[in-house]
Amino acid sequence: MNKNSKTLLSLVLTVALGSSLLVGCSSSDSSSSASGKVKLEVFSNKPENKPIYQEMIKDFQAKNPNIQIVLNAPPDSGTVLKTRLTKNDMPDILSMGGDNLYGELATNGVLLDLSKESFMSNIQPAYTKQMSDLLTNGDKNAYGVPYATNAGGVLYNKEKFEKLSLQIPKTWDEFITLSKKIQTSGETPFYLTLKDAWTGMCFWNTLASDIAPKTFLADRKADKTTFTTTHSEIADKMLEIIKYGQKDIYGMGYNDGNKAFAQGKSVMYLQGNWAIADIKKINPSIKLGMFALPATNDITKNKITSGVDVLLAITKNSKYPAEAKKFIEYMLQKENSQKYITNQFAFSAVKDVVQKDESVTDLAANFKKGEIASFPDHYYPTGLDTASIVQGFLNKKDKVAFLKKLDTEYDKNNKK
Repeated sequence: MNKNSKTLLSLVLTVALGSSLLVGCSSSDSSSSASGKVKLEVFSNKPENKPIYQEMIKDFQAKNPNIQIVLNAPPDSGTVLKTRLTKNDMPDILSMGGDNLYGELATNGVLLDLSKESFMSNIQPAYTKQMSDLLTNGDKNAYGVPYATNAGGVLYNKEKFEKLSLQIPKTWDEFITLSKKIQTSGETPFYLTLKDAWTGMCFWNTLASDIAPKTFLADRKADKTTFTTTHSEIADKMLEIIKYGQKDIYGMGYNDGNKAFAQGKSVMYLQGNWAIADIKKINPSIKLGMFALPATNDITKNKITSGVDVLLAITKNSKYPAEAKKFIEYMLQKENSQKYITNQFAFSAVKDVVQKDESVTDLAANFKKGEIASFPDHYYPTGLDTASIVQGFLNKKDKVAFLKKLDTEYDKNNKK
């Protein structure tokens, strides 16, 4: 789970996406300039990818001199997009997360259907299914193209693993046994950073994606099941994990955790690939790896939790959909997709484009075999602050109250 995605979702929640004002008019930024060039706006919700986007846009424009791309990547993208939605001033191309916001926009007719475009065949099926699952009423069309992905799991210090003669665990029991062995050795198994609520979702999502019933997300939305009846084991395992953290797990935040892990203060770190670049900046010589947290004792159920971090979509009111599609085709070219994920230390939804950094080679088999599970919270109702609820639970440790609150807040935010 990207740490910014939930913020964007909650900010955009208040927008009445079903309003008829959202369709039928064109964006003020989609125009033909005085020079005769087609002008397109790309709106990105990730300021951190602005430099690589600018580089790729420059190359695209050199190869397509009749198209001018204007990149807009504001720091407070959620507020900006909310305002533009209400004013019917949508960009031509959205670069956004593959979460419930995408589902809201697609369901309410804001995005162009790209199902029949040839470039859709270049996307890994696991990620197109994730996007399809966000739609309602049985809609199986594709209103966006999964581009870059991320993954949550366990970062580990390879030198400490070697020193303690540890092996990557394949089952939950092996994972706990390993954690106990590390603790007995005098080392800290995990560095936990629950001062920042969202970091608890790094292991909630993995446990929930592997343990919850396969039909849970659809059944919960339809009021056919509850967290209370299905997520007890998940809650228990979260309480088990925090036994192996450092003393002050609620006093340290994400940046503290990156620094501590980089300095060797723990053997493992429950985070995602997005933390690796920051850790290496602090300690360039660190030898680290990453493996999927094994949530069960059934190896076939233990998948890598991975979701769409960047999805490319075209708004329905763009005056120049053909040119917008041409830009997306350019972005999807293997050499360009490779350039993006190398720069951003991400994974790719594009077939045969692989993150080559040695720190994530342990995950290569998961991705190659398609052993991928999505982030469950991407499918929870917009406005459900699961991270804060999880954080409160790990502090108070009242499982019954926790699961009941999840159900209550889910129902409050679930749109029928």
